[in-house]
Amino acid sequence: MSKHRILILGGTTEARQLAAALADRADCDLLLSLAGRTAEPMAQPVPVRSGGFGGGDGLAEFLNAEKFDLLIDATHPFAARISQNAAMAARETGTPIFALRRPDWERQAGDRWTSVASVAEAAGALGETPRRVFLAIGRQEAFHFESAPKHHYLIRSVDPVTPSLRVPHASYLLSTGPFEEEAERELLIGNQIEVVVAKNSGGSATYGKIAAARALGIDVIMVERQQSADVRTVGTVEEALGLVDHLFSPEMNRGV
Repeated sequence: MSKHRILILGGTTEARQLAAALADRADCDLLLSLAGRTAEPMAQPVPVRSGGFGGGDGLAEFLNAEKFDLLIDATHPFAARISQNAAMAARETGTPIFALRRPDWERQAGDRWTSVASVAEAAGALGETPRRVFLAIGRQEAFHFESAPKHHYLIRSVDPVTPSLRVPHASYLLSTGPFEEEAERELLIGNQIEVVVAKNSGGSATYGKIAAARALGIDVIMVERQQSADVRTVGTVEEALGLVDHLFSPEMNRGV
């Protein structure tokens, strides 16, 4: 039996879960690609490559050279450039593609959100009065807050923020989720946090800070997702598995 070659662009919990589920199938040959931005990535259940492809053209060449039958974009909801490159490469090569994206968080009663379109806009939204700010956006875009140096920052990330922010008041916390609401409450209270800056990543692993902020009446500046490429999207691993079944069904292979 010939195997269907699948390239998964990963880096999320859902990507790892999908890879593990597909690894149990005798008809699939998988490769999981990681961006290589995390110093010590989690162990994965399938073969892994790490690093970029050289843009959309490089990914297209890789898809052709390795004869992949399906491309699954299961990257972080804010990895916009990678998703754009994936959509372009799929179009150029005629490779079937779909995206696995966990749904957005939705505003609940009691949430004190200010929605913004970018991290740079979030820095401006902090205002002129000095505030104690919890930055929970990862390390790569923390530099935007150098434009708002009057605030006191607590910055949490998986890997160190290098170089450190050029602001007078910043402390750093290295930690990996999931983060439970009770612990997040203690963190916010203990550091006298007045505003949380977060990306609308969706999922349960990092929602604790949002629930904690709501319970404590703390403001949240929420960086919302931007419109992604025009690619078919599913919201759960189960839906992704069903779509793989559909795409590789005998009827689809015959063009029915």
